[in-house]
Amino acid sequence: MIFKPARYQVLVQQYKNKIYSYSLYMLKNKMDADDVTQEVLIKIWLNLDKFMPSSAASWIMKTTHNLCIDYLRKRSVELKRTFEIDETAEEIIPDIKNENDPVNATHFKMIGEKIKEAIKRLPEQLRSVFVLYEIEGLKYMEISQVLDIPLNSVKVYLLRARKKLQEELRSYESRNT
Repeated sequence: MIFKPARYQVLVQQYKNKIYSYSLYMLKNKMDADDVTQEVLIKIWLNLDKFMPSSAASWIMKTTHNLCIDYLRKRSVELKRTFEIDETAEEIIPDIKNENDPVNATHFKMIGEKIKEAIKRLPEQLRSVFVLYEIEGLKYMEISQVLDIPLNSVKVYLLRARKKLQEELRSYESRNT
């Protein structure tokens, strides 16, 4: 049997980045994402003995999602703050032949930013399913449990999110070619 502090430490190390990145995508604000992450970590500590290790991922992501929804509901007017994703979270697409080419580096950075912006403009329901599947790596069934929606809805929302992103990014591509 693992002692509570050790079990908590393992869960924090395993999920803190997933909690934060999901919160950031959902809330579009670093301070709110920090707050949600902190609240989820507190809830993990307080409820550590109430969930099984096998269901930890679902419980943690469902708790994160619910807190994000609470934060979004509390906002009476859409926030007009600008936001940036932490540079350390940026994914780099390596190109061995041209990795030192500043033109390619700039191009990949611009594409990455456009993709992140497009994801953030998705409607809440589509965005949450897309982020959980594509970024957090959850399976359909896990997403269904986290968001408390039917499995078929997960599939439909993911398909719709992908189509919306394709449409938006296609228009970006046609402007830049």
